[in-house]
Amino acid sequence: MSDNLIERISTALEAEYTLEGLVRQLLEMLELVTNMESTYLTRLEQDGSQQHILFSRNSRLMQIPEGLTVPWGDTLCKRAMDEGRRYTSDVPGIWGDSKAAKALGITTYVSTPVMLADGSLYGTLCAASSEKCELSERSEQVLQLFAQLIAQQIQNEQLLKQLQLANAALMTSSYTDDLTGLPNRRAVFDKLPQLFSRAERDARYVLVAFADLDDFKQINDVYGHDTGDEFLCAIGERLKEGVRYDEILGRVGGDEFIIAGAGPTDFAKAQHAAKTLKTRLSSMLTGDYQLHATMIKYAGPSIGVIAINPADMTPDTALRAADEAMYQDKKNRRK
Repeated sequence: MSDNLIERISTALEAEYTLEGLVRQLLEMLELVTNMESTYLTRLEQDGSQQHILFSRNSRLMQIPEGLTVPWGDTLCKRAMDEGRRYTSDVPGIWGDSKAAKALGITTYVSTPVMLADGSLYGTLCAASSEKCELSERSEQVLQLFAQLIAQQIQNEQLLKQLQLANAALMTSSYTDDLTGLPNRRAVFDKLPQLFSRAERDARYVLVAFADLDDFKQINDVYGHDTGDEFLCAIGERLKEGVRYDEILGRVGGDEFIIAGAGPTDFAKAQHAAKTLKTRLSSMLTGDYQLHATMIKYAGPSIGVIAINPADMTPDTALRAADEAMYQDKKNRRK
């Protein structure tokens, strides 16, 4: 039995990657070792008010349902911990005033706390029966071992979750412009190939706009870099509010921004859509900007917008073409 139990534990640890999967296997083994009707894992609320039955195994008449919630103060788990009594085969005689124990018909009960590495109490690992059952020292040792294994799995999952959150935050940071909160150059260049691939599949044109903030250097020189940064943030806000949900938006340089999206399937309509996009962006970014220290009447940026067939151009060549169109617009605005 010992060799078989050790083999089953080893198999479970190798095969199960979730808390639920591991616990369910351990509860089944715990039932065999203790010969109890029900085995279960509980979780204690952080404020210590309630206890929840997280997972349970009921092999005979006694039914301890998963999801059951009881006041922590009325539980056998708390009483056992407070009194240093992990096991008893006379629950009615010792804890007869426990409503939860009476409702469940518990006569024999054994539990051990599931303690995390920081010393906090996660919950308890328990076994119970409606009949009197003798518990061997070996069974108690197995119960404590299983509680330690569960605690380790909980900590592993918590660590994994923390790593995932940290990685998500790092990814967000690495793809976000620190000043404006817009996607940065890396984010734009990562999304453009996907846009081109979808557009080519759907036989649609791609609209690419390149906007450069004319006279931005003069704003910095006259009002200072803090005001310049505030102006960039205001530009970013207008873009975030004005672009469509399916359009790619990003700040790709100091005062340069890119907007891209799928266009119509027809060439003439795509060219018209490019002109419409240019008008929309110009109207969006031109006008008065009430900043913290001053009001700036902004004449608008230079904007180059192209409609291209994604089968004929890569994202890189499309951006260069949009950049050239922007410089042509800049020349025309200076005439």
